[in-house]
Amino acid sequence: MTNETKTETTPKMTVKTIPTDQAATHSDARLDMIIREVRLVGLTDVMFDRYAGDNNTKLTWDQKIYMVPGSNQLVLPSVNVMSFLSAHNTNSAPKRLRDVRKYKAICNACLSFTQVLGPDEHPQFLPFTREGEPIEVGAFGDDRDETSGLYLHRSVARLDKGIPNPKERPTLPLPWALDFTLKIFPNKEIKEQEIKNLFEEGGLAVGLGTFRGVYGKFVVDKWE
Repeated sequence: MTNETKTETTPKMTVKTIPTDQAATHSDARLDMIIREVRLVGLTDVMFDRYAGDNNTKLTWDQKIYMVPGSNQLVLPSVNVMSFLSAHNTNSAPKRLRDVRKYKAICNACLSFTQVLGPDEHPQFLPFTREGEPIEVGAFGDDRDETSGLYLHRSVARLDKGIPNPKERPTLPLPWALDFTLKIFPNKEIKEQEIKNLFEEGGLAVGLGTFRGVYGKFVVDKWE
């Protein structure tokens, strides 16, 4: 009787490796960021109503604008443009223009994957310009600043039960433009074209500033 020894061999696993230079190239391609220089040009006057930070502090009409700290340069905070793109609870572009079942996902994608930046020296503030020059604020009179053209707008809002709520707000007349850098981070949720569509459609339907939809309408003049 012959004793046979059976030898079992374990199949070898083949591991495919990617050369370092190829792996880096693949990774870099996925991490490409889109950067666009954007200019919005006003179609209607833009109205301001800066919040004081609490409900007890009352601002005069000329205090309700935004300026670069320590200067008289008129600006719009970049978060206001982000609100235009991503707000759920106010009339943002996605909420106003997209399917009610989908707009929150679009808002979240804009919030997560876009960044709006002003100049390097104050990136959180976007400068208003007129004929290519920054708009500067001068001395306010009773109802107008002759330097910038800002004027006092008076209106009465109605609260519950018809209670009048007088409002005094500064308003910037035409012409005006707003320049900023838009960064779009790599993602699978929203494409550059949809973001551009939101600016183009939302500029007419929503606008910027307060009393949006009536004031603050704009067109996209540059996207490059």
